[in-house]
Amino acid sequence: MKVLYFDCSSGISGNMTLGALMELIDEPDYLQKELAKLNIDGYHLHVTKTKKNGITGTYVDVHLEEHPHHHDHEHHHHEHHHHVHRNLFDVNKIIDDSGINERAKALAKRIFLRVALAESKVHNEELANVHFHEVGAIDSIVDIIGTAILITKIAPDKIYSSIVNDGHGFIECAHGTISVPVPATSEIFAASNVVARQIDIDTELVTPTGAAIIAELSSSFQPMPPMNVQKIGWGCGTKELNIPNVLKVSLGTIDKTNDEIIVMETNIDDCSSEILAYTAEKLFENGALDVFFTPIYMKKNRPAYRLSTACKEDKLELLQNIIFRETTTIGIRYRREERKILARKAIELDTPYGKIAAKEVTNNDETYVYPEYESIKRLAKEHDLAVKEIYKLIK
Repeated sequence: MKVLYFDCSSGISGNMTLGALMELIDEPDYLQKELAKLNIDGYHLHVTKTKKNGITGTYVDVHLEEHPHHHDHEHHHHEHHHHVHRNLFDVNKIIDDSGINERAKALAKRIFLRVALAESKVHNEELANVHFHEVGAIDSIVDIIGTAILITKIAPDKIYSSIVNDGHGFIECAHGTISVPVPATSEIFAASNVVARQIDIDTELVTPTGAAIIAELSSSFQPMPPMNVQKIGWGCGTKELNIPNVLKVSLGTIDKTNDEIIVMETNIDDCSSEILAYTAEKLFENGALDVFFTPIYMKKNRPAYRLSTACKEDKLELLQNIIFRETTTIGIRYRREERKILARKAIELDTPYGKIAAKEVTNNDETYVYPEYESIKRLAKEHDLAVKEIYKLIK
């Protein structure tokens, strides 16, 4: 599967993201061509190669064109870009009215919503009243929609990120001096599954736009998983730091023949068999791949059961909560394991008594057919036959 890995060790901002993603696609003017479909003017993109601590990357500057001052009476007809305040509704309308790809539209709106929710919390405003002083500015609109356009073009199956580094200290903003991480960034992280930390750099490394982008895109925050990297995009920021102010985005593949699952286990010696059976049912209903019991002997020779549950990573918490709620256990161990799954498809087999469902499984050009027990059982009941007779017919 196709994977993007964001290395945010020097933080992340909207224009660093644009720079890195532009390097990953082969059409240099693709972004400008797509952004033209937004029908907003008053800006142009400066895209340049620049160096940070000896590393060459792409720097994207959203350059605002100053209009000559108009007479006062017609001034309100013209957007004076530094002072235009747009709210979420205005931004969504720009996105909806544009001619960009539908998936890119939906992604851009989700990123904007994260910023809006954070700003509404920081300023204690209704969502509808949040005016994006920073975000409503054209550069944020270009950064976020541009990111959505490029991600949709690259079309990765999964996006991962490193732990996100921000700096410390204070910076100046429209409201005066504020501390780093800035409040909007902190609130965006608090409302997401981002894993972030502060490092010893005395300035802001993560802008609210960058925070919303990585919160929306990345499904986990960890060192780079084992992947075959094919291409790297380097996006440069504006700061001169003692670390390179670059965002490194790697594009590559992860071999999906092996599937990663979680195996959970817990030993229970003080729970009735009805409760255990019910727990297994609930686990299957909520997406467990497998649930089984093993008889064991625990301390003081108590006969007991080990409950084992296999699931996908995203079901871990849900299923753990079911086990804790339904049983008397107070601890669950779990580990990640690889499994290999054979390619399979559902087929139907004909028998003199009717059709039965089966799985056709392929491994190294060999094919096996396994009938589904439930449909054999149904035929056996309907025709008053032994299950083994129907198995014989299939053979």
